Amino acid sequence: MELNSNISAVITGGASGLGAATARRLAEKGVKVALFDLNEEKGEALAKELGGVFCKVNVTDDDSVEAGFEKARATIGQERILVNCAGIGNAIKTVSRSKEDGSIKHFPLDAFKFVIEVNLIGTFRCIAKSAAGMLTLDPLEDGDRGAIVNTASVAAEDGQIGQAAYSASKGGVVGMTLPIARDLSREAIRVNTILPGIFDTPLLAGAPQQVRDALGAMVPYPPRLGVPDEYAKLALCMIETSYFNGEDVRLDGAIRMAPR
Repeated sequence: MELNSNISAVITGGASGLGAATARRLAEKGVKVALFDLNEEKGEALAKELGGVFCKVNVTDDDSVEAGFEKARATIGQERILVNCAGIGNAIKTVSRSKEDGSIKHFPLDAFKFVIEVNLIGTFRCIAKSAAGMLTLDPLEDGDRGAIVNTASVAAEDGQIGQAAYSASKGGVVGMTLPIARDLSREAIRVNTILPGIFDTPLLAGAPQQVRDALGAMVPYPPRLGVPDEYAKLALCMIETSYFNGEDVRLDGAIRMAPR
């Protein structure tokens, strides 16, 4: 897919981190961008900077997502690109024993469900609604009608202690990549997924510098945190390369996560 001003894109979680970096890279190519996020202040500011549109969207809510796509398409046209970066995480053991009184606690099911709702179901919801819109477009000269990039995590394969919900949600994103790519193949819509390692995103922004340094030192090479723009470059490679389809690609500096 050739990226230019005739192409529109929707980026979920687009107000910061991996999503913002991807939006910037797409905008540099002339692509018109719509940012889906809950953070209005950051989202509006970035949309203004890039000449795009911000849509306040909760990916766990059908009506909110539908309204977001309606606003985006009314402003920048039907998207040919969807990049799913919206996501959350938590760290809770399946069961644990209290150090104070020995009582046993279990992972609150509502907390588990919420991570699945955002990371897995939210991603699928946006894929389905975006792909339905892409089907209304004619294929481009290279044959592509659309391209979708999802965000999983190395936790899909190397889940750490306390990451049962997070790993399950991201493992689900990996697991559905190929079947969705096959579902959409006859319609010339490609689907790929990136599995980022330890990246310098807002999730780590509040961590002490020694913690950030220690996390970076765990990476074989380069021994540092990933940079959001590196994610963005891989996302654009997936979008621009028409033979890139149905793949799940780790972007992690060769790290394999230890249990904790």
